Amino acid sequence: MPNTYTQIYIHLVFAVKGRSNIIHKNIKEELQKIATGILTNRKQKLYAINIMPDHCHIFFSMLPVCNISDLVRDIKTGLTHHINNNHLISGHFEWQLGFGAFSYSHSHIDNVVKYILNQEQHHKKQTFREEYIDFLKNFNIEYNTAYLFEFYEDYTE
Repeated sequence: MPNTYTQIYIHLVFAVKGRSNIIHKNIKEELQKIATGILTNRKQKLYAINIMPDHCHIFFSMLPVCNISDLVRDIKTGLTHHINNNHLISGHFEWQLGFGAFSYSHSHIDNVVKYILNQEQHHKKQTFREEYIDFLKNFNIEYNTAYLFEFYEDYTE
């Protein structure tokens, strides 16, 4: 689109369905490459990604023609197919329904990238549930606890 200028930075968060902590470190890098490829193919610029045992953080700049729900669907579907088709975990893998998408300004890029890349240390102090609820509160998003993700608090590997 000529004469269209945007600056849209999104911190995306979504969670594993049904079982706790099933994405192990030995497949993390492979899955991050798959998600990176999906974002790149959709012409989005990735700043940071960190797939944790029970959830995923992705920070990227979004083009105005991108539909966030379609992008999340494509990422989740691509990762799910890769995990299930290659039998990377025992049993059937799925992501939970829904996602969180939080927007930031350009001045926050470095801090958000550091935050995402430091997830392992961060979760030694705060659970994913606490983290996600903090996001919702900090961004003034009204929510019903009945419709939040299923949370798993133990990061055993």
